[in-house]
Amino acid sequence: MQTEVQEQPKYAIVASVQRPNVCDAEFESSLTELRELAKTLGFTVVHTFVQRRNTFEMTAYLGAGKRQEIRCFVSDEPLPAELAETTQAPAPFDGQIDALLVDHEISPSQARNLEIEVGCPVMDRTMVILEIFHRNARTRAARTQVEIARLGYMAPRLREAAKLAGQQGRQRSSVGGRGVGESLTELDRRKVRDRIAELQKEIVAMDAERSIQRARRLENQTLASVALVGYTNAGKSTLMRALTGSEVLVANKLFATLDTTVRTLYPESKPRVLVSDTVGFIKNLPHGLVASFKSTLDESLDASLLLHVIDASDPGFQRQLEVTDEVLKEIGAHEVPRLRVFNKIDHVGDAAAQAECEAVLRARFPDCVVMSAKNPEDVARLHGQIVAFFQQHLAEAEIFLPWAHQQMRGKIYASCTVLDEHSNEEGTFFTIRGERDDVERLSEQLNPA
Repeated sequence: MQTEVQEQPKYAIVASVQRPNVCDAEFESSLTELRELAKTLGFTVVHTFVQRRNTFEMTAYLGAGKRQEIRCFVSDEPLPAELAETTQAPAPFDGQIDALLVDHEISPSQARNLEIEVGCPVMDRTMVILEIFHRNARTRAARTQVEIARLGYMAPRLREAAKLAGQQGRQRSSVGGRGVGESLTELDRRKVRDRIAELQKEIVAMDAERSIQRARRLENQTLASVALVGYTNAGKSTLMRALTGSEVLVANKLFATLDTTVRTLYPESKPRVLVSDTVGFIKNLPHGLVASFKSTLDESLDASLLLHVIDASDPGFQRQLEVTDEVLKEIGAHEVPRLRVFNKIDHVGDAAAQAECEAVLRARFPDCVVMSAKNPEDVARLHGQIVAFFQQHLAEAEIFLPWAHQQMRGKIYASCTVLDEHSNEEGTFFTIRGERDDVERLSEQLNPA
């Protein structure tokens, strides 16, 4: 009988430089997001190191004193006397630090030098996000885009990693000859270029295929559709589950899901509405992943209504709102009708704080929804607004069904909403509301001119 092997816990520390043009709230928000990203990768963050500088240190990102402080923490050594006088040493950690996570994208040489000095592996913000996308991408298009981004990120780092090998190789080679490291690096770079070119051709083919599929879907589309968009961890999956009554994965992790989930609005309405949950936005998304990220938002192009979900408790929501607007405009979804949903109002504070926050939000965004996805009354109100949106263009009519054709009752109820029904000795009168084509079809069948 095989016993399940438990994965060893992984511990990480976080480091970041705060420059003068970055306010405290924005800086702390970015750090919090990186710690959440670390959790998604399976790390437990045990300490955060912060340094205020005008610029990043050119050779190793952090200043010399901060690097030494981190090295002492990693190796469990006391701070040197001169450093201890100006720095409050963090509480010692009884365990092995598996990674230092840096809250910026740093150069390959900075990463290498920092790793040598602090004595543990270094992952910058871009590498963390790439690894999460790599683990969670499921669709062919997402996996392909992520691989292109990973290869583009790794190419310059292959050159950096080969520098030492190249120097050692030159020492062993004959005078004027090239080092082994350099030869292997050029070969690797060529392989990377060839692989990226191959993947880009696949992307072009998949884009064309998706365009054809989307055109067919829109041509045959009979269901109304809603797409949830917004930053990751804004509560989109919780709201999705509340609106559809389905067991969608809800985890307190960034990028818990990357692929689009589609469910039916519940309780069902006329017309029947599909709800899709798209991948979440994130601050400082690596440039190489922008194409991959946008490709996962294709569902929003097919939607009749976008629910822009915003974390009302996040002090940096305004910037997030602006970035979402920009990206939706870039992918051509800015013309799709949109309803701003400020979620997590229950995280703001006590009842007075929530009321004040809601008043401020409604003053700035008059048509917005302020709610908690965990409050059934709030969810019911949003459900009603969604149904009302899709019913505003429906047609109404009165039709007469003779007693001889009562077998048509099921068809009437299946295709339309019956607003009123009354009968006499000849048959039944229905007042119905539904899609214009369905209403006209029933009227022609039952009440021909």
